[in-house]
Amino acid sequence: MASSKVFSSLITMAFLSFTSSLAFPGYNFGWGGTGHFGGGYSGLYPKFYQFSCPQTDDIVMSVLERAIAKEPRMAASLLRLHFHDCFVQGCDASILLDDSTTIASEKKAGPNRNSIRGFEVIDEIKAKLEEACPQTVSCADILALAARGSTVLLTKTSWSGDQSGGPNWELPLGRRDSKTASLNGANSNIPAPNSTIQNLITLFNRQGLNQVDLVALSGEFIGQVCVGGHTIGVARCVTFKQRLYNQNGNNQPDATLDRTYSNGLRTVCPKTGGDNNISPLDFASPVRFDNTYFKLILWGKGLLNSDEVLMTGNVAQTVELVKTYATDEGLFFSQFAKSMVNMGNISPLTGFNGEIRKNCRRNN
Repeated sequence: MASSKVFSSLITMAFLSFTSSLAFPGYNFGWGGTGHFGGGYSGLYPKFYQFSCPQTDDIVMSVLERAIAKEPRMAASLLRLHFHDCFVQGCDASILLDDSTTIASEKKAGPNRNSIRGFEVIDEIKAKLEEACPQTVSCADILALAARGSTVLLTKTSWSGDQSGGPNWELPLGRRDSKTASLNGANSNIPAPNSTIQNLITLFNRQGLNQVDLVALSGEFIGQVCVGGHTIGVARCVTFKQRLYNQNGNNQPDATLDRTYSNGLRTVCPKTGGDNNISPLDFASPVRFDNTYFKLILWGKGLLNSDEVLMTGNVAQTVELVKTYATDEGLFFSQFAKSMVNMGNISPLTGFNGEIRKNCRRNN
């Protein structure tokens, strides 16, 4: 009788799991979009850990709340970590792998060195999840969950001064972790701070993302050797100094920069030295997630060249999107959420591919 009850319970659980998969089939859940998610990665769906680790989101959020309360800028860093992971061989946590006899770590790549951070927060989340649900939640999914959670906390918590809330999205889960990394991919696929508009479009198209995704996500991610994301981060002087002194090789500042803003930046970034000095990418609201980034671009106060070219790169769609997001924060939030889903579904490993790492820094 006892074995019959156990068998009956297993059948019920299998049925519930199957019907949950049908209810949340990932690629047909209504997000649409241009990312690889639309290509049929049916292994991803929002309720992936509903039975195997139902406390996943609570654990992730509890760690994030403490980390971001201690250092609000950490939220930008975790968003950026997810972006830098997905743009190199897909959203597979390859960026978290340390050097080993078989791995050349992506952390050493030009766009990542002295730029990406937040690894200790990911380690803490992973450790707590391993205690609760051993070898169940992937490091790739932790990166995606941390990016979403950071965005939510930045727009809902008291330290941001705004209780209204911002972007949130139902997050497809079920990614698995790569056993490899690509140092070359990290050096070639992540947009640089001096990118032209065509270079940005090309790099995004390479990942299956379009110009709408580009503009929506630019407020967070574009730029090399920055600390954090754009609407809520800072950048080192080395990433934008040429705009202040020698933009076109004629010893003149970038003419698209607002003069008063440019003069202020010069006090932070002298012509010689000071490369590691920092300036907010959004000086108006540096620790809040909002649409001020787009307003600053309209005013000639976009810090990086890759910011300003959205407006000055002679691409009609990016110009119109900057204007639209500058005046309609709600629309920006909505598109940001959609574009984050698109980006988070770039070439995920699912099924029996990859593995679920016990430690995000090394293979099992």
